Amino acid sequence: MAAAAQLLRGAARGSPALAAAAAAGRRALGSAPPWGAAGWRRRRSALAAAAGALGGLGLALGLWRRRAAMAAGEGGPGAAAEEEVRRLCQGFMAPPVSGPQELWRRRRDMRGRMELLIMETQAEVCRALAALDRGAAFAVNTWERKEGGGGISCVLQDGHIFEKAGVNVSVVFGNLSAEAVQQMKSRKTLKDKDGKLPFCAMGVSSVIHPKNPHVPTVHFNYRYFEIEEADGTKQWWFGGGTDLTPTYLNKEDAVHFHKTLKEACDKHDPKLYPKYKKWCDDYFYIKHRGERRGIGGIFFDDLDSPSKEEVFQFVQSCAKAIVPCYIPIVKKHCHDPFTPEEKLWQQLRRGRYVEFNLVYDRGTKFGLATPGSRIESILMSLPLTARLLLDMLNSTGPVTHSETPTSGLPPLGKLTLACYPLTMRTVLTM
Repeated sequence: MAAAAQLLRGAARGSPALAAAAAAGRRALGSAPPWGAAGWRRRRSALAAAAGALGGLGLALGLWRRRAAMAAGEGGPGAAAEEEVRRLCQGFMAPPVSGPQELWRRRRDMRGRMELLIMETQAEVCRALAALDRGAAFAVNTWERKEGGGGISCVLQDGHIFEKAGVNVSVVFGNLSAEAVQQMKSRKTLKDKDGKLPFCAMGVSSVIHPKNPHVPTVHFNYRYFEIEEADGTKQWWFGGGTDLTPTYLNKEDAVHFHKTLKEACDKHDPKLYPKYKKWCDDYFYIKHRGERRGIGGIFFDDLDSPSKEEVFQFVQSCAKAIVPCYIPIVKKHCHDPFTPEEKLWQQLRRGRYVEFNLVYDRGTKFGLATPGSRIESILMSLPLTARLLLDMLNSTGPVTHSETPTSGLPPLGKLTLACYPLTMRTVLTM
């Protein structure tokens, strides 16, 4: 009976319903008289009353636990968290790779949160591009990888404004191939087992090639990796960035683009923008040509500090900056007049874009080294048309134009675009 009284006292802390049931039980126990014949009969009645109170308490406790679980998002199909995930999925370009139920189950796990972010980013960018270009619609294709995972490819081709705009999402998992393991070991210390590493990789990537040579090409990619080593240790990191490749350098556009990315970085740490801008300049460098691919932006990889949550919040800010850093530039120049010579120059610059993506790009290398990957999605970054120079009359090398934007803004660093003479002997059309 003492134990029953203790249980009733502890249960009273739960809710009003629990407190009422507990109080009834305590009153029943408190009314029991001293021992004796009559006292025993009355005490037995008190115990029966207390048992009834405990039964009511059990029912109240079960209901209270269910309500608390639903409030925490751990309830059944009617839980608010699940409904929110389903609502978000309705706005995506296609059902998420993991499915709404799995996303809801993983909503607090970084894999689930990152998949939601990349799906939202894909939909947001596609909607912004489609609103500008009514000449074509996005073709949406979903694909599955038999080794685990899949992806969603959204491509708009031959529109009025965009020659090709691709925005892809991939969520893949399984075991890394030996080639992929070796690529990663060149940057990280990883303990594989018999040459295999369980992994999960997900990301959103895009390259947008406009028709007008006065509208720059933009590229962005944001991704998340998890690796499980032989001893069970898990490593994780984020990577990504956004960069701009104009055919003709426009100072105001360059300032707007870099300023928008800088503001996204500054929300987290003023040191991030200059650090990741330099990383971008160094990464998008065509070594065999001795020139940069464009005017840069931000780039980072293997980012695993200061904490998983802080890095995720930073990546989220960068993803939200994609539309505002690029779409205003498209609106500004998409109807600019241009000459056949300017269009040819755009084709030549795109040849450099192709060279970098096929020779140096980490994402292309990783994708091609991952069994079961969709090759069309990996090579989505290539333009519909480009030209490669085989020879030039002027053999003095590239003419480099540098601009340092000021306009009262904080220094954004030197923006460099390498150019070649238009005069040539032979071009190879792709």
